[in-house]
Amino acid sequence: MARKDVLLGLTSPAPERDKNSGTSSYAMRGATKSMLSSIGELSAQAARAEKLLEGAAVVELDPALVDTSFVSDRMPGNDEAYAELLEAIRERGQDSPILVRPHPKDENRYMVVFGHRRLRVAKELKRPVKAVIKKLDDEVHVIAQGQENSARDNLSFIEKAVFAQKLTDLGYSRETVQAALSTDNPMLTRMLSVTKRVPQAIIDAIGSSKNVGRDRWIDFAAHYKKANGGGLDAFIASPEFTTIASSDDRFTKAYAYLKAQNKPAPKKVRLPSAATSWKSNDSAVSLTISWKTKKTQRDGSNPNVEPFSAWLTNRLDTLYEEYQQKQSNTGD
Repeated sequence: MARKDVLLGLTSPAPERDKNSGTSSYAMRGATKSMLSSIGELSAQAARAEKLLEGAAVVELDPALVDTSFVSDRMPGNDEAYAELLEAIRERGQDSPILVRPHPKDENRYMVVFGHRRLRVAKELKRPVKAVIKKLDDEVHVIAQGQENSARDNLSFIEKAVFAQKLTDLGYSRETVQAALSTDNPMLTRMLSVTKRVPQAIIDAIGSSKNVGRDRWIDFAAHYKKANGGGLDAFIASPEFTTIASSDDRFTKAYAYLKAQNKPAPKKVRLPSAATSWKSNDSAVSLTISWKTKKTQRDGSNPNVEPFSAWLTNRLDTLYEEYQQKQSNTGD
């Protein structure tokens, strides 16, 4: 894969704007102007790396002398894509070099800026790895690494979000993280809203979920917070989850589990009690009382029922007081 334009935003100066044109997509004021200015300074700083790859000398290194970056950008998984890369390099050789820097802590070693999978292939095939060596500081390193990430089509939303969180945890400013991911402040906020709500162990168990986009991950994080975890950590350790091979399918399973935890419990329905029948000793009055939900219904089959019901109604207050007194005395 050609890398000519991978770091275009870092290594090429922005086109000059006609100061007299009077046109602009929006006015840059205050914090916005300051932020964009900071990103511009970071890009200019990275530009001093002299195009990094284009026109640089390519050397062959012993892959055993090359360490991974101090911040990873990929999550485990996608073995199929790696297998395809391995076979392609086995058959045709390594088409494009990786970028390394002298190791900041060991002058006899190197550190990968980008090209981790090609380095892994070289180690597996026991071949030298083609590389460009550039002396970069940590900040330019993460920007270059992130810019190369942004040039790939196969990094998922959650992989980018995890990378952003790692850079944030290392103390890099939002402007640096935005420059590394080629994104804006609102999108970075959305990314970090997921990684701050969902523990890294949960994300790692699910994996890169290549076909799961921003909106579903944000909804997943909202469900996780609402359910206060919902016991998901125990669920992802169960065979029902761990036996799922696909990362996308693991996300779907975990997502469905969380939604089920937040589903409202069904309302309890009070079933009606059986009807109660009563007849006076002289059989002059008979009543049938049905205890239905939220109401009591009585039926009479004798002309004397109406006057008896009226008399009974007038006595209800006294009868209820007697009932309460009895309940109090028995402790029921």
